[in-house]
Amino acid sequence: MPGFHQEYLVDEQGKRKAVVVPIAVWEQIVEALEEFDAIRAYDEAKKEPSEIIGFEQAVSEINEGIEE
Repeated sequence: MPGFHQEYLVDEQGKRKAVVVPIAVWEQIVEALEEFDAIRAYDEAKKEPSEIIGFEQAVSEINEGIEE
């Protein structure tokens, strides 16, 4: 994030306790974290072997889970 200047909140001893970022930068951070989380979940799912099921069966199993 070029050109970004962070500001810090400090305690009585001058130790950094928090950082203040512009909303636009925060939204970019959150978006990136969500993308990384999705990638991580995909990678984990690909590690374990799984059987292929049809779309109709998948929808049926999802609906069964919702009803329980």
